[in-house]
Amino acid sequence: MPAAKRPNLTSGPSLRLAGFGVLAAALLGAAALQFAPKSPLRPELLPQMAAHAVVMPDGQRFFAQRFEVSVAEWNICAAEGRCAVSLRVRPDQKPETTPATGLSYEDVQQYISWLNTQTRQRFRLPTATEWEHMAVDVLPEEPDPLFTDPSLTWASTYLTEGTTPRALKPQGSFSTSPEGVADLDGSVWEWTMECYAGAEEGIDRDRCPAYFVGGEHVAAMSYLIRDPARGGCAVGSPPAHLGLRLISDYDVPRG
Repeated sequence: MPAAKRPNLTSGPSLRLAGFGVLAAALLGAAALQFAPKSPLRPELLPQMAAHAVVMPDGQRFFAQRFEVSVAEWNICAAEGRCAVSLRVRPDQKPETTPATGLSYEDVQQYISWLNTQTRQRFRLPTATEWEHMAVDVLPEEPDPLFTDPSLTWASTYLTEGTTPRALKPQGSFSTSPEGVADLDGSVWEWTMECYAGAEEGIDRDRCPAYFVGGEHVAAMSYLIRDPARGGCAVGSPPAHLGLRLISDYDVPRG
């Protein structure tokens, strides 16, 4: 009786299936490497993030920096020649705990570009909607008007706005949200990525003349303004200080 033939494993369907399996595994492995969080190049530059993600009404989440970017954090970028502005503090202030202020939208974009390059992360500014939702639990409710006569609306606005202290204070001097985001109700107004003109008006984001800033109320500010007292506020009392707080759509690794 002739011996039974062994299956040929070096050709035919079996080899093709094995080849497809190896190729699929290689592709999946490459995809995993592509989308896996990358280890930061300079973990010491990673900002301290709030303890919990901020969840939007539609279920989308983002992760917010616990404090605003500090003078010390900012000046690393300036010292490396990637941020045009170098900041100083008063003798009674500490660079490590003093918010970086006096910054235009253009300045802020320099810092974000530098930080993302150095840490392999995707930090960005919040939209105006994200900022308002992040701050809703710590901002005071709008006060009732002192005068009901429509002709005196200006007087009510003048007397009820501007309740936030305007002095620049150290990080942690104001309220903390349930997610662990501090000082949203403080004296630093934070740039958002949202163009004041709006996309519906056909203005290219790269040519936007003004952006919203979040603080005691949401206002619009010219993208070149560093000192809010010199113009740009579309509505309400002018911001005291212009700074920034970063957010990320991805959970940020701990340095």
